[in-house]
Amino acid sequence: MEIVEKRKIFFTLSALIILIGIIFGVVQGIELGIDFTGGTEIQIDLGQYVETEEIRMIVDEIDPSASINHIGTDRTIVAIRTIETIGTEERAQLFEIFQETYNLPDEQRIAVEQFGAAVGREIQQRALFSILLSAVGMLIYISFRFELSYGFASLLALAHDILILVSVYAILGIPINNPFIAAVLTILGYSINDSIVVFDRVRENIPFMKKRNYKEVGNLSIQQTVKRSLITSITTLVTITALYILGVEQVRTFALPLIAGVISGTYSSIFIATPIWVSIKEFQERKKSYQGA
Repeated sequence: MEIVEKRKIFFTLSALIILIGIIFGVVQGIELGIDFTGGTEIQIDLGQYVETEEIRMIVDEIDPSASINHIGTDRTIVAIRTIETIGTEERAQLFEIFQETYNLPDEQRIAVEQFGAAVGREIQQRALFSILLSAVGMLIYISFRFELSYGFASLLALAHDILILVSVYAILGIPINNPFIAAVLTILGYSINDSIVVFDRVRENIPFMKKRNYKEVGNLSIQQTVKRSLITSITTLVTITALYILGVEQVRTFALPLIAGVISGTYSSIFIATPIWVSIKEFQERKKSYQGA
């Protein structure tokens, strides 16, 4: 298994996915949930599935730019999201129209969430700070436990996972919200754990392979840990996928980024993190040789 020798292929594949994500993000924009942008979400249980076009005819009277989504296992609940804040009177007016149209009792309006723009900006800042703080903490920990080159390789692998996840969301047009941030933080811990397993084996192999180059050390360490990584990831994916298929909408919102993140994290721990470490060590060796000459 010569993964390190083929690192350019894996680096190119990841760069291609991220590039496609950037193109989609620039062309159609990255959609943010109302907890980031501010706005209002109203959830109404219609008791039956109603086509989006039919609901749109009602919602357009209040806000033509509102987004409409069906949630729940039977898709009878409709979630109406607006970027603009809708007042109490407008919300009551909208629900009255649905009541009259579908003969709904009062308890069918099951949830209302409202966020101001200032709150949305604060949530964005805190989310970004949480991710950066986690990344810096992991860099310090890995550098202390191993050495700085391992820390940089791990940090770049984590950046890869986040960019891949954001690219997937941009390509599929899925809103980024608070569950996404919670999933990112979970994925960072999961991914770094996989990378540490490989790096721990690298550190153990180096004393016994002094006459071999870093490529051979990296390849051997990956071979010794790849089975463990794949079994762990497959087991985790089976559980998360079951939650996504069988869970309610709130669970599915959290499970989707976890599925993409676990796949990306497993991929990066095998095909990205160790090859980056090898590249760093080879650069350091070339620099020493150049200075020695």
